[in-house]
Parts: sequence; C-alpha cells; structure tokens
Amino acid sequence: MRKFLQLGFLGLLLAAQLHAAEIANLRNGFSIRHERHEVVDDTTRLYLSAEPSSGYVDVPSAQIESFEPAPPEPQAVTSRGPVDLSTIVSEASTRSQVDADFIASVIRAESGNNPHAVSRKGAQGLMQLMPGTAGKLGVKNTFDPAENVDGGVRYLRELLLLYNNDMVKALAAYNAGPQRVQQYKGVPPYHETHAYVARVINDYNRKKLAQRKRQRKPPVQGAAAGKPEIAQSATGPAAGSE
Repeated sequence: MRKFLQLGFLGLLLAAQLHAAEIANLRNGFSIRHERHEVVDDTTRLYLSAEPSSGYVDVPSAQIESFEPAPPEPQAVTSRGPVDLSTIVSEASTRSQVDADFIASVIRAESGNNPHAVSRKGAQGLMQLMPGTAGKLGVKNTFDPAENVDGGVRYLRELLLLYNNDMVKALAAYNAGPQRVQQYKGVPPYHETHAYVARVINDYNRKKLAQRKRQRKPPVQGAAAGKPEIAQSATGPAAGSE
C-alpha cells in the first residue's frame, strides 16, 4: 500500500513538472518565459500563457540554445505589508500624464506587481529598473514601490514623447533600449521584445474594452468624449515595426 502511494505521489509530481512554465534561452542572449512549447517543422512555438487568447511566439528552433524550468511567478504580496499599488499608479499618472491603465499593464508585465522582483539581468522592483537607469532617474531605493514607479513612469513618459505617443515603440525601447529601436527603425527583431510588447498591449486593451462595456450599460450623454483609447494591436511578429 505504501509503495502504491509513493508511486502515485511520484506520478502527480511528474505531471506537475510537465505543465510547469519554462524559460527558452536564445542564442542572442535573450530568454522567453512561456507555459509550454511544441516543435512545428523547423520552428518551435512558445505558448505565452495558459489562456487561449494569450497567443504564441514562433522561434526558429536553431535559435534556441536550451530550455529550463521557469521560477514561480512573483506574487503581489510583500513581507512588510500590503502596497496600495492603485494609489501609487494613480498619483504617478497624474504627475506624468501617462494613462494609469497603461502604467499598470507595464508593471504587471515587468514584475507581476512584486516590488521585490529581481530579474536575471539585475533589473529591480515594480518597473524593473536597471541600477544604471535608476541612478540617472534619481531613484535611490528601487525596492520602494512609490519611488520605483515614479522613476519608471518618468522614463516611460520620456519614451512616449520621443516616439510621438507610439505605445508600441515606447514599450520596445523600454524593453530593449532606444538605441535598438533607432537601429531597426521600429521594434527590434528580438522575440522577447515582441512577446513583451504584445503582453502589455493585450493587457491594456482588455482594460479599455472592459471600460467600454461598463460605459455602454448606463447611457451617458457625451460618453464619446471619455472614450478609452485602444492601443494598436501588437500580437503579430511585425507589430510596431516599419
């Protein structure tokens, strides 16, 4: 009986590992987190989420160096008590005139709302500021939620102004650097960057579409003036590129 239970536990453990998220390490130095992958001819398809609407990224199999188990998704809970993230985002939005929903979508994609998140490359906090970038922005404590978001949003606003409010290019620059956007005259051909831009834009558009649905229920005069902006879709591999 004990042996049977041990085998059953082992089977459950193996099943959990089969469905665990993965990291695909690319030969260009980038990595892509995904839920599962499958090989189609010479291409490996990386499914970005368990949700059917999340989409996938096709990567030439030759560009993938290795796969490894992904670390657990960061949780929006801190050991020092809850963070009123909505207030922090709202205040940063008011100061910078950047849409609060857009800021929230960037934070969710960057850190999963975890103020103590640290990436493998050393990016820190809610908006995943690199130490050098944080220093230029005057952010002294990257793990302080309000300070991190304030600095990250100021940088995001600079990028939006640089690209005439083109959200796709601004996001690509936030992820890969403005020099790469300038080099490729649009979103650089990095699968990680394309996946990141799509993830933020999809999350942002879901928020705006939900707002529209709520606005349609009670008819309000002049509702068109407050119509939420829907960003350009970035689900395709060439979104935002020129």
